[in-house]
Amino acid sequence: MAEPVVEIFESREAQVAQLTVRRALPAKGRRTVGAWCFVDHMGPISLSPDRSIDVAPHPHMGLQTVTWLFSGEFLHRDSLGSEQLIRAGQLNLMTSGLGVAHSEENPGLRSGELHGMQLWVAQPSTTRNGGADFAHFNELPKLETAALTASVLVGSFGGVSSNARHDSDLVGVELDLHGGLASVVLEPTFEYALIVANGSVLVDGTVIRPGALAYLGRRRAECRIESRGSSRAMLIGGVPMEERLFMWWNFVARTQEEISDAWRAWATGDDRFGHVASPFARIEVSPPPWFMALY
Repeated sequence: MAEPVVEIFESREAQVAQLTVRRALPAKGRRTVGAWCFVDHMGPISLSPDRSIDVAPHPHMGLQTVTWLFSGEFLHRDSLGSEQLIRAGQLNLMTSGLGVAHSEENPGLRSGELHGMQLWVAQPSTTRNGGADFAHFNELPKLETAALTASVLVGSFGGVSSNARHDSDLVGVELDLHGGLASVVLEPTFEYALIVANGSVLVDGTVIRPGALAYLGRRRAECRIESRGSSRAMLIGGVPMEERLFMWWNFVARTQEEISDAWRAWATGDDRFGHVASPFARIEVSPPPWFMALY
């Protein structure tokens, strides 16, 4: 069992439609944290009439998307027929199972700020071939102390539990740090990571700034987090993922063949991923590099 650590992994820039994001996970040397397998940190960016934040319809399989905004709004549409506006402090949770498609669109904002994260959770084999689902939560349970306000997105934290679905033992929490030292209780069987959204925090004397993922290891019964002024971070954790994942584009699978089948279903427009009632044309992508060798 790994000892507690503070290991820094720098994010890399990635392009999502017109958005440049900081991709904190997967990183070289760190593919997952529990079942968390993907973290994109978007913004903060200033909106303007000529800056688009629209992400056209695209497919997913084998994962849950966890969308969380610190500021701004998105309009979610999916092939289940869902149409849901998400605002800061609210949670959109989409479960793809064997297949779903969705878009994330500007609801008409021409000014203001957009800042948030989208995270993916790899579904275990018990549910990853099941049906798709979507849920929205206007409010989430909070844990408040003098040093922080913690919003529990999924799982349980400090005796506070979210009603959001989770298919494996994990937790996701926004930590709004007020400055000074905060001590948070952790589950020793989990591994954890911290992604700073704004400000600067220290764990075990190591400075963590926006643009990095700090892997905290396992066997921590608590974590002492010091913030220099007002800061915000996302704490993720869970039981280490024992299944080997195979990820490509928007798909999380176990084999290349599963990915190839999913790409072909999307490319041919069959009903596996359904149709999204969006004004934007769906995103197309070239086949995976190994496709021709398999078929």
